[in-house]
Amino acid sequence: MFGVLLEKTMDGQRYIDWLLSGLGWTLALAFLGWWIAFAIGVVVGIGRTVRSPFFGALARLYVEIFRNIPVLVQMFLWYFVLPELLPSAIGDWIKQVPPPWGSFFPALWCLSLYTAARIAEQVRAGIEALPRGQAEAAAALGLSGYLTYRHVILPQALRLIVPSLTSEVMGIYKNTSVALTIGLMELTAQARQISDATFQTFTAFGAATLIYLALALIAYQTMMLIDKAVRIPGTAPGREAVGADVDDAMLESPLPGTMEAVK
Repeated sequence: MFGVLLEKTMDGQRYIDWLLSGLGWTLALAFLGWWIAFAIGVVVGIGRTVRSPFFGALARLYVEIFRNIPVLVQMFLWYFVLPELLPSAIGDWIKQVPPPWGSFFPALWCLSLYTAARIAEQVRAGIEALPRGQAEAAAALGLSGYLTYRHVILPQALRLIVPSLTSEVMGIYKNTSVALTIGLMELTAQARQISDATFQTFTAFGAATLIYLALALIAYQTMMLIDKAVRIPGTAPGREAVGADVDDAMLESPLPGTMEAVK
């Protein structure tokens, strides 16, 4: 079924080379976008929890704008509208950026800022999940607000939200497919190009689907390893907290002494 991917194209390549090229752009877009989004999301998430009304309002405005506008609309705004709003010299320079970079950078900023808004809410939830005594103890030790966040609150909050960040890591890989609408030849765009050239739609998109599935599984397993490595002691799931060496029968049946006491 996938033999068509090994056939030669008109330019001397193979169709599988088109998929690999698209995979490269997908990985670059997702990898760079994730780290930009994580850096911005942490800053905005902290801003959502500080006492300053000004910074709190700015952080909330950012989240409400970028999280509630569909990513496809944001992609069009970055690519088509932004150059028209900037001064003509800058706008013309942006329009003249050669492909694929002319599509890559708008897609990168779009996915980064959109994902950052979602990460910010995860960070806010992680900070608010910590006991208030953590900040009070830091204040009692004489730590400033900056040092409290840096050394006490943020390290614990980030460790708590690793499982929820897993969905964001997997999501940014899937959202890269939206970049095809502005001309970036990422994985989905290459699959569509193969479909148009060979009329083997099922083969083209089936191969792309398997690649996306493999990326998602790799991201999931990686995040699970990170979660296990940085997990706060005492927050493990019930089975791990009890210990793997405890026999299942001991967990399921009551102790004999307890039964005798009940009788």
